[in-house]
Amino acid sequence: FLEHALFNSFRATLQKQHTLPVRPIIPLVARISDQNASGAPPMTVREKSRLDKFKQLLASSNTDLEELRKHSWSGIPREVRPITWRLLSGYLPANEERRELVLRRKREEYFGFIEQYYHSRTDDHYKDTYRQIHIDIPRTNPLIPLFQQPVVQEVFERILFIWAIRHPASGYVQGINDLVTPFFVVFLSEFVTEDVENFEVAALPLDTQRNIEADSFWCMSKLLDGIQDNYTFAQPGIQNKVKALEELVSRIDEDIHNHFKKYEVEYLQFAFRWMNNLLMRELPLRCTIRLWDTYQAEAEGFSHFHLYVCAAFLIEWRKEILSMVDFQGLLMLLQNLPTIHWGNEEVGLLLAEAYRLKYMFADAPSHYKR
Repeated sequence: FLEHALFNSFRATLQKQHTLPVRPIIPLVARISDQNASGAPPMTVREKSRLDKFKQLLASSNTDLEELRKHSWSGIPREVRPITWRLLSGYLPANEERRELVLRRKREEYFGFIEQYYHSRTDDHYKDTYRQIHIDIPRTNPLIPLFQQPVVQEVFERILFIWAIRHPASGYVQGINDLVTPFFVVFLSEFVTEDVENFEVAALPLDTQRNIEADSFWCMSKLLDGIQDNYTFAQPGIQNKVKALEELVSRIDEDIHNHFKKYEVEYLQFAFRWMNNLLMRELPLRCTIRLWDTYQAEAEGFSHFHLYVCAAFLIEWRKEILSMVDFQGLLMLLQNLPTIHWGNEEVGLLLAEAYRLKYMFADAPSHYKR
């Protein structure tokens, strides 16, 4: 009931601000597919022209990555998302003629790692790493049937184990398991017209399964290259980002900041997870996928821009936060924010606010020093 009431009040403020049409309420089991997936209403003229623009960019013999980023910032149409993500993450070359070769080589290289290293998961040196991964995988997206399939869990185990032993500075850290999910779902969606979350992956040809796995590994690796200090010993990257969030919020919303102080809420108590899991535990998966369209389009999206998204996300719940007048209630709220009904529009508004904050505070240090 509380969640419903919060959502309604949130929607009311949204409508006041933007006079948006009322969104249909998404069923409680948060569907992965976003609004332009199968079963969605036919495309609007605007969506169609956006899709055509993407197709045009992607069809050129040398894709203009700058242009592609510009168009991707406000969301990538579902049917071109897989190829666009591969390009934006730096996994695929902009040169169209070289793509096939690069894909073949990288996919072979990944399965070479599997042959070379995967049997060592039972060795004394690696068995703790493997055990931790094995425990974490079933907890990744427990509400989505897709991720309970043994064949999918094995894919995740291989990807995470290979990544961990090739990155000894950090090894495997809880939270990294979440970061495979969006890539896996997006690359799988290329072969699935119905609901992705109930799809039987074992029904796909083996080659297709292998390609999805290898591409997910490489794109996740590219993402982690940019935020590896989040996962090295004592996770200094996360400690610093949580501090930076506290600093930023104290500048942009003194009321929230002082409210936390008054009730002895530490930012680390809720924002550690926001940084460690890139907000994936706070949002339905379809929202994370939309968010990552922008993160991949934005320079340092996952490392730097994410901070402003977290600040905007916190301020989104200003009214609810300020009405909670005890430590327990505040922490409960912050760890269970009612976003189950969120879709592309809410994420779009969040990103716009984050962009505004970045523009005001990142590019103008004078604001920072008040």
